[in-house]
Amino acid sequence: MTLRPQTNFNVATIALSIAAVTCFQSAAARTTVTATNPSRTAEQGCRWEKLSDANLHLEAWVQRCDFGSRKIDFVAVDHSLAIRYSDGDGTPDPVIDVLDLLPAETPEHGIQRLFAARTDAKLAARCVLAPYRDAGAKTPVGIQRFTFVPNKAYGKQLAAQADPNEVPDPPCGDWGDAPDGIQYFEAQPASGVAKVLFVRVGQDTPLFDEATLRLK
Repeated sequence: MTLRPQTNFNVATIALSIAAVTCFQSAAARTTVTATNPSRTAEQGCRWEKLSDANLHLEAWVQRCDFGSRKIDFVAVDHSLAIRYSDGDGTPDPVIDVLDLLPAETPEHGIQRLFAARTDAKLAARCVLAPYRDAGAKTPVGIQRFTFVPNKAYGKQLAAQADPNEVPDPPCGDWGDAPDGIQYFEAQPASGVAKVLFVRVGQDTPLFDEATLRLK
């Protein structure tokens, strides 16, 4: 599978990202998301199939793979879409979490609340909401993606302590920006569904289609 570019940050990028939050919503972001076909071809040994789960409120293109001694598919588990390996320990690994917004709560406020509830308070206080940008892929029309990055002071501290020979820990915890992979919160305001997604793409091109996820 193709290696995806890692997400890197520096102080200048953080400052620009913070400033961009206020103007992130656009007319394009209010367009309905459609997912009639996957956005790319399936991996060798795999085939695309549409997974639609009413309880999960999610529709996703996922790949079912047969590599001989290893088979891979996807299942809905509680409030998550999870990947399942035939040679694993039997426990599917969540790749997309479907998270509830409160009544009348905006996606931005909801994402901040969800992040704070899952992150150490002292660490959360040093991190800020920012639009997620992937240099290797364009955000689909109708989608808003967010992450959490260090604030200016925290970013300077991390830059001063950085070891160029080591991959650092996620600066904002498990629900923020990931130096060694791709993950983000995703909102679909036009769907009318009071939920947001937390999407774990990882390092490689995933076996689900992150470009055509649809809340329903």
